[in-house]
Amino acid sequence: MQNLPDEMTAVAISEPGEADVLILERRPLPEPGPDEILIKVRAAGVNRPDVLQRKGAYPPPKGASDLPGLEVAGEIVACGTNVERFNVGDQVTALAPGGGYATYCKVNAGHALPIPKGMSMIEAAALPETFFTVWTNVFDRCGLVSGERFLVHGGTSGIGTTAIQLAKAFGAEVFTTVGSDEKAEAVRALGADHVINYRDAAFEKAVLEVTDGEGVHVILDMVGGDYVERNWKAAAVEGRICQIATLNGVAESVNFSRLMVKRLTHTGSTLRPRSDAFKAAIAESLESKVWPLIEAGKVKPVMDSTFPLEKAAEAHRRMESSGHIGKIVLTVDV
Repeated sequence: MQNLPDEMTAVAISEPGEADVLILERRPLPEPGPDEILIKVRAAGVNRPDVLQRKGAYPPPKGASDLPGLEVAGEIVACGTNVERFNVGDQVTALAPGGGYATYCKVNAGHALPIPKGMSMIEAAALPETFFTVWTNVFDRCGLVSGERFLVHGGTSGIGTTAIQLAKAFGAEVFTTVGSDEKAEAVRALGADHVINYRDAAFEKAVLEVTDGEGVHVILDMVGGDYVERNWKAAAVEGRICQIATLNGVAESVNFSRLMVKRLTHTGSTLRPRSDAFKAAIAESLESKVWPLIEAGKVKPVMDSTFPLEKAAEAHRRMESSGHIGKIVLTVDV
């Protein structure tokens, strides 16, 4: 057991609002429970749910830290009594229910993974939230397989860059939407086969044109709004659509006959409130099926920018500008 301080530095949300409500605080050091580990944080990923939480629209689940931050990388400094796999001193990356914007963070040991060989702490902190999300929704929930056509919206987001690479690595034909020529170039470099600038063309028409009217088999959408019915138009018969966010709000009306005629499945999920066992199962799948791809250099997190922990507000502004390509990460001085 290391000699640990009684307090830590953390970024708290003083009240719901814009980015300047993120403030530095001193907090008591978290104490890991029997199934938890305490990580000395070297880097923490920034994600859209953090922004929503800051605005008061995405409260943490019961029992989770009120601090933002859903993924971290660092060194284990304490282990709960039931933890067998990890030891103090191990370097890990982990999915957290909250609390990542701090110098120390406790997580369930089953949600932690060894840092892939050759990867920096900053890159490792960019893995959990997007890789857990993409794996469970695209591969587990929607069952994407080799030879199918896959569409992900927002191709240069953290989710988008991850989904493009994983879908391509597992043999899918990849479609994606972007909002600029610069972003189009970036996603092509990741392996996207068909890139649609949504400012220039209706994505559903472009998809049907490329596929000779057949459509795509799986769609991952975080936009919502009028994209719901447009996704149904772009989907193939027996297509599967997974909703993981509604950045453009809810659909005011949809034509369910299209869903019926094509025999579509439109599902959805949120990761943060799921059980510890559910998240641990995703971690096991990632370690066996995806970590080897990362270590072989076939898949990697796309990095946009880094900010020191005390500049978390600037990191949020960068995310809200939608100018980023890939992941934004907070770094912690040690």
